[in-house]
Amino acid sequence: MYSIDLILRDTPLPISVQRKEKVDAESLYQAIKGNLDSDSRELLELTCEKEEDKKIAILTERIVAVSLSKKTGGSARTPGFFALNQGSQE
Repeated sequence: MYSIDLILRDTPLPISVQRKEKVDAESLYQAIKGNLDSDSRELLELTCEKEEDKKIAILTERIVAVSLSKKTGGSARTPGFFALNQGSQE
């Protein structure tokens, strides 16, 4: 199972959908990444292959980052991103 995690502007938690096949996950990742470069305001509807009733619609202009990762059965990893800003300390 592959997880595509989205970080949205002004939203503290990531949004995740899963794909069973690597090629499908990579295709979705590339499509979302392509939207990061455009200035268009489109509605992107995503579905999840793990939870088939899970759907979400997102304005593409709200997406600030996308991540693709492989889910392992016993992983306790929290989806999303972590950034640490270390300014110069004097």
